[in-house]
Amino acid sequence: MKLTRIGVDIAKQVFQLHGTDRSEQTLWRRRVPRERWLQALREVAVPGCEIGMEACGGAHHWARQLQAMGYHVKLIAPQFVKPYVKSNKNDANDAEAICEAMSRPGMRFVTLKSTRQQDIQALHRVRASLMEQRTAKGNQIRGLVAEYGLVAPRELSSLRRAMPCWLEDADNGLSACFRQLLDGLWRDLRGVDDRILELDHSLADLAQADPDARRLQKLRGVGPLVATALIAAVGDAKQFASGRQMAASLGLTPRQHSSGGKDRLLGISKRGDAYVRSLLVHGARSALRTAPAKDDRLSQWVVRLAKRAHPNVASVALANKTARLAWALLHHQCEYQPALAAA
Repeated sequence: MKLTRIGVDIAKQVFQLHGTDRSEQTLWRRRVPRERWLQALREVAVPGCEIGMEACGGAHHWARQLQAMGYHVKLIAPQFVKPYVKSNKNDANDAEAICEAMSRPGMRFVTLKSTRQQDIQALHRVRASLMEQRTAKGNQIRGLVAEYGLVAPRELSSLRRAMPCWLEDADNGLSACFRQLLDGLWRDLRGVDDRILELDHSLADLAQADPDARRLQKLRGVGPLVATALIAAVGDAKQFASGRQMAASLGLTPRQHSSGGKDRLLGISKRGDAYVRSLLVHGARSALRTAPAKDDRLSQWVVRLAKRAHPNVASVALANKTARLAWALLHHQCEYQPALAAA
């Protein structure tokens, strides 16, 4: 039995494997527990065999282990596997669909992430979660104090200044019980602030130590947060043939609805990593705000665009261009040249 391709449906405890030979005949199917699946794979597959998995939780870890064993690993986005699932969905059919999908010559595969990329990605995910917690905590405080006749300001910075005043004001109608509860909420909010600041410092240190991140930070609207997020998402960007492909993968290019030879472009597709896309757009908004005071070609281009289109359109267009420039810096390992940015 000589297997040339194996599809693996990974899970928490049980893994389903489906193997085919060079003539596309199914030769091997097996359901094995997590602790024994690598050994079962090694018994039937020689180094150089293609192993396919969905790009889901834990896939990059297993892919790195399989690569170390000499196998050629292909990760596929789940939405590209789904059309190949036959009949009902189960582990065996999923493994067969993965095996079938990875054989398609036009299939798009997910680039394997390194542990360094996953470390940076973990920092960003924890920070994003803390940002949501901070917003929820602020809204909770606003809702609670409103029941006591206190109107909280909308901005979080103004809320931070108002909290000590509410706690110290003995004539604002707050009961002793609620004042004690509010003091605890104030400590919770400051604790989340401190944790976010700690992660910001960690990301800034990573951006300062990484040459690719330092190169990216020379772009307009790109700071340590955006630079490290791009590195975690795309690495060296070698998986993209052009900057347009990278911008499209981040959902920054127009969505098409064309038929019968009539091309119709809609708004941006919003595909790919929504977190990285939002950071790029926010960075572009910041760059657009300061662009009128600058005289470089890129600033002049985005100012002219903002005059004839909505500022949001100009911000997204600048984010698109930033993604393309980032691809060039990462792919070619070159320095940013402002004179060519708006060529």
